[in-house]
Amino acid sequence: MTEEQQTAVRPARQVPPEPLPAPVPTDRKDDEDQQGQRDPKGQEDGRKGEDGREDQGGQGDQQDQQDQEGQGGQEGRRGRGVLRGVLRWTAAVAVFATVAGATAYGLTRPERTDLPGLSTKPDGRWDYPVLTRPPLPSGSPGPFADANPAGTHHADLRSLLLPAPAGAENDRTLRGADGWLARKDFLAEYAAKDDRAEVGQRLTDQGLRHIAARGWSMPDGTRTRIYLLQFDTAAVVDALLGPYLAPFSAPRFPLRGAATSVDDESFPQDALVEDVQRVVYDEARPHGGEQVRHAYLAAGDTLALVVQSRKGGARAVPFQQTVTLQSQLLG
Repeated sequence: MTEEQQTAVRPARQVPPEPLPAPVPTDRKDDEDQQGQRDPKGQEDGRKGEDGREDQGGQGDQQDQQDQEGQGGQEGRRGRGVLRGVLRWTAAVAVFATVAGATAYGLTRPERTDLPGLSTKPDGRWDYPVLTRPPLPSGSPGPFADANPAGTHHADLRSLLLPAPAGAENDRTLRGADGWLARKDFLAEYAAKDDRAEVGQRLTDQGLRHIAARGWSMPDGTRTRIYLLQFDTAAVVDALLGPYLAPFSAPRFPLRGAATSVDDESFPQDALVEDVQRVVYDEARPHGGEQVRHAYLAAGDTLALVVQSRKGGARAVPFQQTVTLQSQLLG
């Protein structure tokens, strides 16, 4: 065997243990500093001074190395524990973000739903599809742009009609030819024959271009009719709306089924759409067999009439919703 091999297998001398000194109170931070910053040379000199035995000093060095490795293992375990904790918190944050995003989505949908913990109830609104304004022809300004003083809607008027909500049955009588309604079909909304003749003549004099219309019926019996009438300029529409068709106190020309209508003061003011004028009426009580609600809208070169009726009473919320959404499409 070589000398190095003999040294490696040589048994260590057995040294009787010395009595341990009584513990001396020290500051915890000082202990940690002393444990973390050991001076191997100073420890070796101290051991030599006590016994002069190198073997015991070698055993001390091995013990120091084992202590340091034990401390390193503890630090590694602490590091892995911290990493596991970070991963758990990261997963928790990810789950929370997912739940919050889903909740936000539910809150921003157009219909009311029963959200857990909020005790919300359906308020009667209809389920309309997502609304988007049709694209404008290239280079054409919007109806309320400064570069468009006439207030012209350059988009196809038929594409500005509010679509029917879910569950509705379309009224085919309002489709017209190629989507354009005949003037007589629009005038049929007015009750008196003389009124139909006068309004028809006025539309001719003001240069009516065409009429687009859409109607539907809901399962509860509510009937909706929407008419869009387009003229050459916004000035013509403003003159028709104001004192002629829609004075604020009551409409000048009553509709079929509503002998007397009055200003609807219950319509929410915060539902106004910028740049769109609105005059809203409700049938005066007693309603009789069918209640009729209607509204006139003026938006640039387009005049709109929205009518809802129902036997036993036309509900306010669907009417307000329909008028507001149609205003947004025109705005």
